[in-house]
Amino acid sequence: MASSLLYFSAPFRTLPSPPPLPEPPRIPLYVSRFPHPLTHKSLAFSTGFRAAPGSRRFCLRPKASMAGKGNGKVEVFDSEEDLSVSLAKYTADLADKFSKEKGSFTVVLSGGSLIKSLRKLVEPPYVDAVDWSTWHVFWVDERVVPKDHDDSNYKLAFDGFLSKVPILPGKVYAINDALPAEGAADDYETCLKHLVKSNVISVSAATGFPKFDLMLLGMGPDGHVASLFPGHPLVKENEKWVTFIKDSPKPPPERITFTFPVINSSANIALVVCGAGKAGPVHAALGSGQSSDLLPVQMVSPEGELVWFLDKDAASKL
Repeated sequence: MASSLLYFSAPFRTLPSPPPLPEPPRIPLYVSRFPHPLTHKSLAFSTGFRAAPGSRRFCLRPKASMAGKGNGKVEVFDSEEDLSVSLAKYTADLADKFSKEKGSFTVVLSGGSLIKSLRKLVEPPYVDAVDWSTWHVFWVDERVVPKDHDDSNYKLAFDGFLSKVPILPGKVYAINDALPAEGAADDYETCLKHLVKSNVISVSAATGFPKFDLMLLGMGPDGHVASLFPGHPLVKENEKWVTFIKDSPKPPPERITFTFPVINSSANIALVVCGAGKAGPVHAALGSGQSSDLLPVQMVSPEGELVWFLDKDAASKL
């Protein structure tokens, strides 16, 4: 397993849980970067959300919510900034829930603009309130390039997120970038199977595929998710956990990707979409029209909860 668990050489240690927040009326949510502690009132004024008394959970009211097709819920925000605030709350609440239930939180990242939309997690109040020691981080897809390459999803996540929070290095599972695409996909699937066997990753009772606590997905302007592209045969792969592509219509051509059975076995999926350039696929997925040719984004249907996070531009055709 040495090739699969790239970061297991780092020593494991359990970080102490952050101390519980004091009771109202004044809750010092974060004090190391500000001369005075933030209170319920000042936090609501500055960000539009408030801390729930005696809890690490945070309350926020989105711009608008609507029912989506199937089991999806749609939340639309005036701006990407508002969206990122809500996404941080959603992610932190799920991390808190699963950490308390089973002592761990398995989260899957994607590339593109998703990492930028997670930026509020590395800011107060979450950066200190979240128990990062329980997190296990994976990628739904990755480009087969060195980790320090600008096309690397790992590098994108490290620069914008992972380097700013104390997640243990041994709990960050990147691909083996020394292998070719097919070998990297097989190696990553072997890694996942090891973690299922050791009870780090849950298993779906319905499908037998790994069941991640949260999958954070973006979407391309063509409606692709992960590295599953419209019209490509890989969208129909239903046996492998992780597969590879050598002819990606979007460069770089060689990638690995989770398959739809793994994606759809997730306990929770957040589909995060911003920008008018993606309004067409959003309308195809959530609008009233019918099409015989499903876009990959229309094939996202988890056995758990699906929540769409849209800014108003992405939702402009709904």
